[in-house]
Amino acid sequence: MSKTKKVVEKRFRKPRAIPGEPWAKVKKSAVHGRGVFAIKDIPEDTLIIEYTGRRISSDEADDMWPVNPDDPFHTFFFSLSSGETIDGGTKGNASKWINHSCDPNCEAREGTHGKRVYIYSLRDIKKGEELFFDYGLVIDDELTEELKRDYQCLCGSKKCRGTMLNLTSFEVEKETE
Repeated sequence: MSKTKKVVEKRFRKPRAIPGEPWAKVKKSAVHGRGVFAIKDIPEDTLIIEYTGRRISSDEADDMWPVNPDDPFHTFFFSLSSGETIDGGTKGNASKWINHSCDPNCEAREGTHGKRVYIYSLRDIKKGEELFFDYGLVIDDELTEELKRDYQCLCGSKKCRGTMLNLTSFEVEKETE
């Protein structure tokens, strides 16, 4: 089975989670501020939580940035393929506290034609383990060492690439120029 077919099948498989059943809770993280931790064992490919918040346009998100001038690179924005942005800082839930890792145990998947985002487990997760997904940030700027530092990764993984940016998107952009 091709990787693409497997990904497509995963996206449309019925989730194992019971709506409203809590899988995790927010508490202090050793990685960065707050984090989200499993309150029970979570099987692979389980829908853990929906990323929620106020829906805004990408222009509104640009106008609001930086949300916090003292920490301009920290937001709870989640850009969708539909062109909308979810502002988890307003009307968001615990999912906004899921930290980034270059070696994640979760992934974000779009649903409902790019209008919703769900966090799924990539593997079995043990009770007490912190949840992570790879933010894979795409920025409309030239990739510089300063930009990488602005979006520095603190995950500490052996696979750490040093930044929360999606470096592949910069490589593709460079190839098309």
